[in-house]
Order: sequence, then C-alpha cells, then structure tokens
Amino acid sequence: MVDRIKHDAPVLVIGLGRFGAATAGQLDRLGREVLAVDDDEGLVQKWSERVTHAVVADARNIDALRQIGAQDFSIAVCAVGSSIEASVLITANLVDLQVPQIWAKAISASHGKILQRIGANHVIFPEREAGERTAHLVSGRMLDFIEFDDDFALVKMYPPKPIRGKNLKEAGVRSKHRVTVVGVKSPGKPFTYATEQTVVSNHDLIIVSGTEGDIEKFAALE
Repeated sequence: MVDRIKHDAPVLVIGLGRFGAATAGQLDRLGREVLAVDDDEGLVQKWSERVTHAVVADARNIDALRQIGAQDFSIAVCAVGSSIEASVLITANLVDLQVPQIWAKAISASHGKILQRIGANHVIFPEREAGERTAHLVSGRMLDFIEFDDDFALVKMYPPKPIRGKNLKEAGVRSKHRVTVVGVKSPGKPFTYATEQTVVSNHDLIIVSGTEGDIEKFAALE
C-alpha cells in the first residue's frame, strides 16, 4: 500500500507556460515548496524569484530529471501541453522514476487517454474545463460553477423566484428539484449552512449541489 502523501509535500512543476506558471505561483502562495523546471532559460529566470527553486532542464531526458532529483518528489505536475510528444515523454519519465502522484495537462481527449495509459494519476484539461465553466456562467444566474468528475456540481447563484420567501422544505428544493441548498449568504453576513427551515430572500446568495442537469433546470426556474 502506498504511504499517504503529506499535504505539504514539495511539488515538481515541469513547464512554465501559462498553466504551469499559474500552478507553480499558486502553490508558492499556499506555502508549498516548488521546484519549477523548463528548458527555456528566460522563463526560468523570470520565475526564479517567485518560487522556491527554478532550474533549466530538458525533462524529456530522464537523466536530466534524475540530476535535479525528480525521483525524490512524491508529487509532480507535467504542465507541458503544446507538444504532445514532449508531454508523453516527460510523463513516461516521471512514471519510470516512480513518482507516486503525477498530474498531467492534456490538450485533447486522445492526448488525455495516452497520458492515463502510461501512468498519469490525474489528467487536467484546463482549456476545456475553463470553457465549460464559462458556458455555464454566461448562460444563466450562476455566479460560480465547479464540476466534479461524476457530473456532480457545486454552484454559487441567486435563488430562483419560486423558492424565495419560503423555507427550503416548503419550496421542495430537494423533493421537486433534486438539488440541495448547502449554504446561504445574506448581505453583510458570512455564509451559513442551510437547513430545511432556512428561508431565502431576494438578496441572498445560495450554494447549491446536485447533478449538472438538475442545477441547470433549477437555475432556469422563473
């Protein structure tokens, strides 16, 4: 059985394009130790002052990865997406070095399938996910949208008219609409957990969970 990876374990980030740089920068802000790697000296120099360590190396070469100690990391992110060949080679190298948790960026479904087959534990589709999220946000009352793997979503939104002024049980949020109001925020107050007796008003914000389809129907109620 693989030992549980520590929540503050250092992270190896390979590729300092927009996605890799954003990942490395956010990890650094969260207080995580980061080793950022790219074969572009200019990018490495730019990021050397913003993350714990940044080095120039060609991660397509397994010996170069060994030299920077990639095999000692328990978490690695392959953020190289523009070249599928490079992405696949780097991910395969990380697998060969027995890095326990490998996250890899993919630019297409077939690219993602290859990455999974060679051993990436998590495949990320940043452009597709951002596009899907934006589509949900521009199409209705949703203010924020997070979708999980199994068609389950968590959404911040204004309450639809039919449920305003009633408690959540009377409004039939779960029985009629098959979604759950998880939390409510009234103006000037923090978010609070919702109960069946919670009454929402015109000015409240709500956090709703459920399947993507049920939430879309719920958000469209007039």
